[in-house]
Amino acid sequence: MGAKYRGRRGRGAGLLTWIVALLLLTLLLAGGAAAAAWWWLQAPMQLRNPTVELSIEAGSSPREVAQAWAQAGVAEDPRLLYQWFRWSGQARQIRAGSYEIHQGATPRELLAKMVRGDEVLEQLRLIEGWNLRQLRAALARAPSLKQQTAGWTEAELMAALGAPGQAAEGRFFPDTYAYSRGVSDLTVLKRAYAAMQRRLDSAWAGRSEGLPLKSPEEALILASIVEKETGAPADRQLVAAVFINRLRIGMPLQTDPTVIYGLGEKFDGNLRKRDLQTDTPFNTYTRGGLPPTPIAMPGVASLQAALHPAPSRVLYFVARGDGSSEFSEDLAAHNRAVNKYQRGR
Repeated sequence: MGAKYRGRRGRGAGLLTWIVALLLLTLLLAGGAAAAAWWWLQAPMQLRNPTVELSIEAGSSPREVAQAWAQAGVAEDPRLLYQWFRWSGQARQIRAGSYEIHQGATPRELLAKMVRGDEVLEQLRLIEGWNLRQLRAALARAPSLKQQTAGWTEAELMAALGAPGQAAEGRFFPDTYAYSRGVSDLTVLKRAYAAMQRRLDSAWAGRSEGLPLKSPEEALILASIVEKETGAPADRQLVAAVFINRLRIGMPLQTDPTVIYGLGEKFDGNLRKRDLQTDTPFNTYTRGGLPPTPIAMPGVASLQAALHPAPSRVLYFVARGDGSSEFSEDLAAHNRAVNKYQRGR
């Protein structure tokens, strides 16, 4: 009995030893796999080029993202990248956008960049005083911007912005706009349009009392003229006062930038007497009141000046030649200023 019992106990001990050894081996293998995975996550990925760029479309699955990186130039097995995205628990937090990685980037850094939405952005600067033709030329030159509206008419553009029948001129706020590579120009224009609408609404709500302006549209038109006529920022409110005072008494605005705008591409840089005498909807020498639309994109300073002109009775101004202007309340004083600054008398 004793020998038989000892035999069974020996076989049981051997089985236990084998199970413990198997568990230890499993733990060692798991530990080794974990260590290998940790090392892989921290190690720089192999890239086929010094810089790899990728635009991730909205709705792309984590598996598609991993494959797209491999196709773009990340020389790693896309199955490993996909498993890392899944294992991290952040696969569904990957954001659409344009991304760029460089030599030395690790799988951990790649995922973190996409989860943060750390995109590579381009910039488009819209300048105060630009007209619509200049704006569209800037859109055409903008890098990595999808040219969706290039062939559209002005009417088609404004309909797409939710403002059918509205003139496009002057309706976009001059500022610097950052955008993701591959987005459409319409996306940028929507932002610029909304920005101008907010600025205009705010300025109109806080306008001075007693202005001869009937609507925010008229304020925008006047602000565009002020933008084009102001040489020195310090003169801006006086420039606005000249035109406000002329509107009050029914005096023609007689401003050259509106005539030039009416000439369009025919303007060769030299404004002639016959141009001032040729009637167009924008010729403020031959027609009273404001022109039918803005003539440029006004900045916030010109919007504020148009709605908060200087408290002055000035009706005339002439360039001094240094960017500033000489302002006068009557024609005689204005003629003396013209003789001094324009004719050298």
